Amino acid sequence: MTDTDRGTQRDRDSAFYLFTQQNLPACKPVLTPEWVVEIVERYDIGCVPEPFRINKVSYIQDDSIPKNCSLSFKVPKYMKAPIYIYYQLDNYYQNHRRYVKSRSDKQLLHGQNQHGISSCQPVEVNNDRPIIPCGLIAWSLFNDTFTFIRNRAELKVNRKNIAWKSDREHKFGKNVYPFNFQNGTLIGGGKLNPRIPLSDQEDLIVWMRTSALPSFRKLYGRIEKDLDVDDVVVVHLMNNYNTYSFGGKKKLVLSTTSWLGGKNDFLGLAYVFIGSSSVTIAVVFTLLHLLSQRH
Repeated sequence: MTDTDRGTQRDRDSAFYLFTQQNLPACKPVLTPEWVVEIVERYDIGCVPEPFRINKVSYIQDDSIPKNCSLSFKVPKYMKAPIYIYYQLDNYYQNHRRYVKSRSDKQLLHGQNQHGISSCQPVEVNNDRPIIPCGLIAWSLFNDTFTFIRNRAELKVNRKNIAWKSDREHKFGKNVYPFNFQNGTLIGGGKLNPRIPLSDQEDLIVWMRTSALPSFRKLYGRIEKDLDVDDVVVVHLMNNYNTYSFGGKKKLVLSTTSWLGGKNDFLGLAYVFIGSSSVTIAVVFTLLHLLSQRH
């Protein structure tokens, strides 16, 4: 090796050469975003027997007609546990003023008390005895149920800790039990186990956190096993809840989450709308400024 070759080799080994050629040791993270996988299945129409499709209300109100139904779907992408199960209701106005006010927070926390439940009208008393929990919100409790089967084996659904911890500990009493609930002539939604305190009735707690929009999802439970691509999941459900009388829709949703949370298009659309509006207003004010300059 000649002196010229040695000089060239030293130059190539120098830190300056390695830096300019981007060959210095460095951390080169590869960003691989974790996508949220979501499956949405509408079932309120398909689970009505063909003879009752013309009059769905009579079907849902007739207790002699079985309400069991099955649907199946294929998993489009790998879904890593936990997989969250939601039920989605559309055209359901939980934000209606009379509906939102029809509850008694004091009763939910402290129990049987006929005083201070006037806000629960028209579902506050039955046979001169207070209803616990009273009010339209509790009375209309969602009561469809879901069982998931994969490869002929049931997928266990964890239904614990689906409600906010603050609600369980500070808004629903640990010594308050359902009493005289859904015993009237007009039955609303689901029933409650009178031997379980309200603080442990997590379906009720989730339901009573009312939604501000007419389309909403509420957490039903979690599947704590991974689902592989092309897995076929069969869902056995009980189509009990009456959304037919007001033109509502019922959907079953399975979704994974990322560090940013679950899939939610509302926030992205809101950002696009606000950003577009800001740009439009800025352009308008700029044109007004240029056209109305003082001479």
